Amino acid sequence: MEEARAHVFIEGSVQGVFYRAFTRDLAYNLGIKGWVRNLYDGRVEAVFEGEKGLIDKAVKECYVGPPGARVTDIDVKWETFIGDQKGFSVRY
Repeated sequence: MEEARAHVFIEGSVQGVFYRAFTRDLAYNLGIKGWVRNLYDGRVEAVFEGEKGLIDKAVKECYVGPPGARVTDIDVKWETFIGDQKGFSVRY
């Protein structure tokens, strides 16, 4: 099991459609730690920490998103695993 950390930026119609709640539930179901928040420029930002294969799965699901979302692009920046996340939270 390879542990990884991904810093993810999701673009498109992703605010006002429960995208953060979708991401929180997705991470919880996969056992991934981290956080998600809206950005002022209309994107959603998330950090995922956990097993690399599960993070890959989460990113693929983020392309679909919740009903009402329309994702146009996802930028994933792989970072060094830190292990400082205690669960998954929505940041405001």
